[in-house]
Amino acid sequence: MLDDIARTAPERHLVRYSGRGVFSPGIIARAEGSSVFTEDGHELLDFTSGQMSAILGHAHPEIVATVREQVARLDHLYSGMLSRPVLDLAQRLAGTLPEPLDKAMFLTTGAEANEAALRMAKLVTGGHEVVSFARSWHGMTQAAANATYSAGRVGYGPAAPGNFALPVPDGFRPGIVDADGNLDWRRQLDLGFDLIDAQSVGSLAACLVEPVLSSGGVVDLPPGYLLALRDKCRERGMLLILDEAQTGLCRTGDWYAFERDGIVPDILTLSKTLGAGLPLAAVLTSAEIEQEAHDRGFLFFTTHVNDPLPAAVGNTVCRARLDVRARELGVRLRGGLAELAGRYPVIGDVRGRGLLVGLELVDGPGGKDADKLGAAVTRRCAELGLHMNIVQLPGMGGTFRIAPPLTATDAEIDRGLAILETALAETAGR
Repeated sequence: MLDDIARTAPERHLVRYSGRGVFSPGIIARAEGSSVFTEDGHELLDFTSGQMSAILGHAHPEIVATVREQVARLDHLYSGMLSRPVLDLAQRLAGTLPEPLDKAMFLTTGAEANEAALRMAKLVTGGHEVVSFARSWHGMTQAAANATYSAGRVGYGPAAPGNFALPVPDGFRPGIVDADGNLDWRRQLDLGFDLIDAQSVGSLAACLVEPVLSSGGVVDLPPGYLLALRDKCRERGMLLILDEAQTGLCRTGDWYAFERDGIVPDILTLSKTLGAGLPLAAVLTSAEIEQEAHDRGFLFFTTHVNDPLPAAVGNTVCRARLDVRARELGVRLRGGLAELAGRYPVIGDVRGRGLLVGLELVDGPGGKDADKLGAAVTRRCAELGLHMNIVQLPGMGGTFRIAPPLTATDAEIDRGLAILETALAETAGR
């Protein structure tokens, strides 16, 4: 049972920041492995990896040991000083990436990393216009928020000029189709850039996208799309920035999601998964771009740039090498979800890569729309001991974003699937 403080403090003392103004029920007391536990002893299997970040699970022994050791030796420095964990992490990340991505800087959040990347791109190209997907989420700070279209644009005054939205190549809900009724992403991409060119004042600087749109509904870009997008950018003198906050560091079954498409971005941003739950982000680019930015006086001097403590954690994460495990668990998870889709017509689509999987509900019996149905399934899953993240945006409330830790066991995947089936059976019926 919640005590008086737990019942009243959220309403009396906490700012509501999620847009909906609702906090999850219960007070979380501790977390371990793939589970979080409330103060009253309720266990929740965590299929969101915290805020999509704890890829090694909660309280992983190696992360705990790293934090204890590093915080006792060196936690924070003047931003112009360097430490061994920072140098080691820069070298280690470069070793996981294709050339020429060999220059790094370390920050705190994905929004901050995207802010720095866009600032760098604008300085290097001399342009200011930015292209992103129409269902993008890149952060809540100025430039990152301007490049975010899935939510948060209403009521805050004018965005910075020169931000353009590109149609999302969603195979389940295609906007433009070919003669067979399938997504015609090439024609959609051409049309998108025709509209951007018509609006541009000739100052295109960057295209910032996720290889798998996460908050936008777990939409995996079609094979070949990133290559075509890169060519569009090169034709216009733009830099291609890939935001792998949620896809990097093995979650999709590869070290980085862009590897599947055989391209290399001009700038890569990492966050969430790099820190395994701690605030760590990175901007990576080529020596050529870094030199041009430096020559032009690139400035992003912040309080926690290149801090040693989170960098030490990043080194521990990079040593884990869980790409194969993510692929194996992803096959198990998607196979189980596909079986559920065969038994429950309200499941319209299962998609994603590795352990970043989307499950989209469609309108159910009795006129229950997908948003309401998704909310009901989410509540029942939580009551039964499973926390999944629903895309809480109008029109996408039936889409679940499922991302267990990469350290989850086969049994935990199976338990999550069993809880989901029970919730579906009780809420949606067969």
